[in-house]
Order: sequence, then C-alpha cells, then structure tokens
Amino acid sequence: MKKYSHTQWVIFFLIALFLFALPFFTEAQLGKTWVRILNFGLLYCMLALGLNIVVGYAGLLDLGYIAFFAVGAYLYALLCSPHFGLHLPLWIVLPLAGLLAAFFGLLLGSPTLKLKGDYLAIVTLGFGEIIRIFLNNLDAPINITNGPQGVNLIDPIKIGAWSLNQSVTLWGFKVSNLVQYYYLFLAMTLFIIFVSIRLEHSRIGRAWVAIREDEIAAEAMGIHTRNMKLLAFAMGASFGGISGALFAGFQGFISPESFSLMESIMILSMIVLGGMGNIYGVVLGAILLTILPEMLRYLGDLQQMLFHRILVEPADLRMLIFGLCLIVLMIFKPAGLLPKKMRRGDVQPHLNTSNPSH
Repeated sequence: MKKYSHTQWVIFFLIALFLFALPFFTEAQLGKTWVRILNFGLLYCMLALGLNIVVGYAGLLDLGYIAFFAVGAYLYALLCSPHFGLHLPLWIVLPLAGLLAAFFGLLLGSPTLKLKGDYLAIVTLGFGEIIRIFLNNLDAPINITNGPQGVNLIDPIKIGAWSLNQSVTLWGFKVSNLVQYYYLFLAMTLFIIFVSIRLEHSRIGRAWVAIREDEIAAEAMGIHTRNMKLLAFAMGASFGGISGALFAGFQGFISPESFSLMESIMILSMIVLGGMGNIYGVVLGAILLTILPEMLRYLGDLQQMLFHRILVEPADLRMLIFGLCLIVLMIFKPAGLLPKKMRRGDVQPHLNTSNPSH
C-alpha cells in the first residue's frame, strides 16, 4: 500500500479545503450564476472521465458519447416526473441510469468491434444522432418522450426526505440549493475519479492500454480484445448515464436539443485538451472548457467600455476567440495540457544516438 508523505497530506488537505469553500466564495463574489457554472463543470468532468475510458484508455474514437448522457437524463425524467406518474427515489433511478446506459454502450460496441479510426467515428456519430432523433419523435402514436417539447416538472434530486432544491441553514450558515448540488456533484465526481484510477492500474486498464497501442500484439498476448472493447464501451457509457440522470434532476427540464453533436465534440475536446488517458488532465480540460466560454460572454461589456459601442457581435466574437484559444493550445501542447507520461514517450520516441543507422 502506497504511503504518503506529510507534504502530500498537507496538499490533500489544502485541496479539500479549497473545494469545500469554493462554492461559498464564488456565490459571495460572483453570484449564483457562477455556482451553477461550477455545477455544470462537475457534470462535464463526469462525462469526460467516462469518454476517457473509451478514447483515452482503449483508443476507440467515439463521437456519439452524448447519447449515453441523453439515455440517463431521459430515464430520470420519465421515472421522476408527472409524465408517467412515477416518482421513484434517487437510489433506484441512478443505478438504473448507469445500467441502461451501459446496455446501450454494448449495443453500440457490438457491431463496431472491427472498425477503427474514421470508420468507427462515423458509426458512433450516427448512433448519437439516431438516439437524438428517436427522442425527438417518440411522441406518436404513443407519447413516450414528449417529442421536441421535452419533459418538464422533473422532480428535484432528493436524498431521503431531503430535497436539494431548497435552501437549508446549518450551524447558522445558509446553504443555497446550488451549493447543495455542488457538493453532490463533487462527491460523484470524486467517486468516478476513484473508480477510474482503480481501473487504470488494474489488469483491465492495462489490457485497454495494450489494445490502444497495438491490438494485434495484445490479442497475441492472450487478451480477449472483443470483451475488453465491449467492457470499455459499457463502463464509459455508465458514467455518462449517471451524469445524465443528475443533469435531469438538476435542470428540472430536458429536451432533445440538449444532446446535439456539438456536445459530443465538446466533451471529446475536453479530454484532448487536458491530455488523453490522464485523469487529472481530463478534469482540467473539462473545467477549462466549461468556464472559458462563459468568461468570454463579457466581451460585449468590454467592447462597450473601450469603444463605447459594439464592434463585433459578442456571440460571434466569443466563439472566434474560443476557437483560437483551442488552436493555439493544440499547436504548442499537442499532447494536452497534462499529457500522460506514456503518451509523452510515444510522441517523442527514444532514439539510440550511439547507432548511426538511427
């Protein structure tokens, strides 16, 4: 068992203290809007960590990952709303969301086992669009998903009789509903990080890495590549389904427009930017790509202050600068902000300078 030094324990304590105080400081200094953004950042962390299993560990390019997010969100919405008259508790719906998403992950993985690269990306992209179109049209002849109108009046997340949608007072401090959601999402994110770390250092994780590096060699060494690929799709999808269920309870309303292709591309960008295969890099990428677009919303106010008029529409300028930031980062940090050490070795292969043939 690994032993930590006193310095490491101090660092862990400071990080824990920072994460605990962050929502209160943010709410006091920046307002509730930014606490809500933090909550979405944690949801995106869960999504990115799930996609990291498929793309970062197993090396399977998935452009339809948002479909599993949609499956979990709609399961929670249908089982915890007046739509079907069911109001099941969280401890039942959350595992069901993970299991159903894992099942859909197996459905996606089974016919794509022999596909690689661009072909796999096209098939998974189509799968994501199929799920969105189904959700958009399953309102006739039997109304299942309420079609493009979406599902509203979704029950807020409850833990027993405690609803997170209401403010509470603890030891004289008022804790808003957004702060309560923050702590729940933080706990789930830390749990998924723990599971990801355990998977990475397990035989399963090493098998995924072997498949990513050389599938033929991995199969020759006795790894059952078919089962390992299916397990990667199922595990990654289950994380997406859990985060989708939490998203539905947090929002109170969902519609098919929330699960577009751009969302899948954004999640993939998070793990590429942060560093594929590196858990902490993926978390960093998810937080940055959640916060950066919101910070760029203030460009309109900045233009007004500097030029006393709007020169470029803030929405257009925001996306332009956002795209340029991504391009610059990928040029100077092609392996991501926190690249995996193994991948850093892959990008810069070790050359034997003593042999002139090299």
